[in-house]
Amino acid sequence: MFEDWKRNRAAKRVRPGDGRALQPFRWWQLLRRSLFLLEVFGRDGHPVGYAVDVRHWADKETGESVAHLYVDGRHHAYSRVPAMFAVEGGTIEVAASQFGLKRCHYVAADGAERQLIPDPRSAEGRRARLDSRHPSLSRSLGFVSVVMLLVGVALLVLQVAEPISEIPPVADSIGTFESPIHLPLWLNLALGLGAVAASTERALRLRFSWLDSLGN
Repeated sequence: MFEDWKRNRAAKRVRPGDGRALQPFRWWQLLRRSLFLLEVFGRDGHPVGYAVDVRHWADKETGESVAHLYVDGRHHAYSRVPAMFAVEGGTIEVAASQFGLKRCHYVAADGAERQLIPDPRSAEGRRARLDSRHPSLSRSLGFVSVVMLLVGVALLVLQVAEPISEIPPVADSIGTFESPIHLPLWLNLALGLGAVAASTERALRLRFSWLDSLGN
């Protein structure tokens, strides 16, 4: 029932496109644009090319990301994210976090799903190329990202636990807690920036979990 409600809500956000041509990806758009590609076969047996062009923070009223769907190079529809576009044989689902995309998948009618392919010139495409050409380096970057997020979560728990334990009812029940770690401001800021960089790196691979939410 919840999934049906979510799909109906997403469908109401979809607006028809204006038929304009898809613009090529430019290097200066690395931080504010994501472009993913998909090709599926239509009912007549001919391939249909889809492109999902996400402009981050593009909604003037809310600052939310806006996803545009192109069919064979022409603007077909657009929606605020999260978005669900009906396409040949299924839907394209798009979801974003504050660090980038966390989902851009084609979900077939039988439930099978696969991630769309990032444009090679986009930030996601460059990260995918690094993973393909230098898998060891890619795995190391992924490991460092997880470690940075775990450090961020641990510090958050310690910093939040101390003031909560000082609330009278809590203090009376379990006593007060004093954090064993007190970091200087510059180190707190550095670790915070590291956690943001880690979540950004993970967003380039469309990885997202509770760590990304808590760590930042």
